[in-house]
Amino acid sequence: MTAILAVDQGTSGTKALVHDGERTLSVVEVPVRPAYLDGGRVEVDPLDLLESVRQAGTRALREAGDPPLAAVSLANQGESVLAWDPATGRPLSTVLVWQDGRAQDVCADLGEHAELIRRRTGLMLDPYFSAPKMAWLRRHATRAGVVTTTDSWLVHQLTGEFVTDATTASRSLLLDLDEVAWDPGLLALFGLDDEALPRVVRCDEVVGGTSMFASGSGASGSGAEVPVAGLVVDQQAALVAERCLDPGMVKCTYGTGAFLLGATGERAVRSTRGLTSSLAWSLRKSTGYCLDGQVYTAGSAVRWLVDLGLLSAPDALDAEAAGDSGGACFVPGLAGLAQPWWNPEPCGSFTGLGLATTRGRLVRAVVEGLAAQVATLAQAMSTDIGVPLTRLRVDGGLTRSHALMQAQADLLQVPVDVYPSPHATALGAAALARLALDDELSLPGAIDVWSPARSFEPIWTEQRAAEAMARWEQAARSAAARKDNA
Repeated sequence: MTAILAVDQGTSGTKALVHDGERTLSVVEVPVRPAYLDGGRVEVDPLDLLESVRQAGTRALREAGDPPLAAVSLANQGESVLAWDPATGRPLSTVLVWQDGRAQDVCADLGEHAELIRRRTGLMLDPYFSAPKMAWLRRHATRAGVVTTTDSWLVHQLTGEFVTDATTASRSLLLDLDEVAWDPGLLALFGLDDEALPRVVRCDEVVGGTSMFASGSGASGSGAEVPVAGLVVDQQAALVAERCLDPGMVKCTYGTGAFLLGATGERAVRSTRGLTSSLAWSLRKSTGYCLDGQVYTAGSAVRWLVDLGLLSAPDALDAEAAGDSGGACFVPGLAGLAQPWWNPEPCGSFTGLGLATTRGRLVRAVVEGLAAQVATLAQAMSTDIGVPLTRLRVDGGLTRSHALMQAQADLLQVPVDVYPSPHATALGAAALARLALDDELSLPGAIDVWSPARSFEPIWTEQRAAEAMARWEQAARSAAARKDNA
């Protein structure tokens, strides 16, 4: 079978995977290093992103033996934005990463329209999403060129086309979620009504061709263009890969942040508990929706522990976490808190510290704090969808931590199933590209059937879990209420 080159352009790295429809032939990851600046600003050089895509894709093909390519797919960060010149492709600003909070004033100015925005888009008015950052760039950086999410710029570099996929557009605060179309009224609210906007495409649509990765004797190296298809937000790609296709099926990806998504079927559910609603996929045969919740700092919180000297290495969580937190409680609001608190300001906190609090207990508190925030979101999601959560499917680098996965099962009180590959996002994007190439293929038929690499059953009693969650939720409310942070 011909191969798919699936590119997962993420916050801290770009991963390229070559899959031949039956097995993964190669995986290459090139690091990306965002700058975390004062005032909640997070940015990265767009040329570094582009070079990471080029390097990862070229090296992955070479390591796979340069097989004939059927398509290139791209998963993207979702809410990271930049300004760029559509005539030359030249960046006109840095990339404002999804974690960036500098557009708080834009949101404050539109506060009276928050409910209207929520009804039309399924999202909360928050600098996390694309439009406030786009508006900030227009107010403070440049009026030239276009302002888009990073996927549009990367696809333009690949193909010369000006497009974005429907899942990415649904994370912008500019898309009518039910109509799946740009909303003129929302564009006017954000002062973006005169902007040239990319065409919204399906996830299973061939949007153009690329020769960026030409390097050898196969189809990828002959100079011929390879179709580009399977455009999707990274978290929605993982939802697909983990076969969370029916209402109530929920997955969590533990990466730089932790991202919980639950399928809601062919209708958009407006949350009553502060979650957000987005497109899960847009296909020629179906449109799927999902609810989602975010923990802004997960892997980045672990790296923060390393930077402070409280943890020797990111993979040392299990070895260095104490058996219990001794009453210490951690709220991972280091880049703000999303659902259901929606405080974009840094508000991370430790509480319950005493003279008996050791380094290991602080590490344990971080482990349990991350799991507690995910559990809070999962419980809210189950209630909104109206289907009890019976299992949680998980992927991402932090799933290697048995301590974190056991804490997740204990606090959520359901089994946790670990996806057997660390490359769920890339595999989901590859599946969507295969749909684009085969009109007869269905969504379930494009996805590999899988069994968990490991499952974690709850050990704690329901009472112990409930007491721990109550303590954590009290700490989270207190942290979220703080507007001034030392």
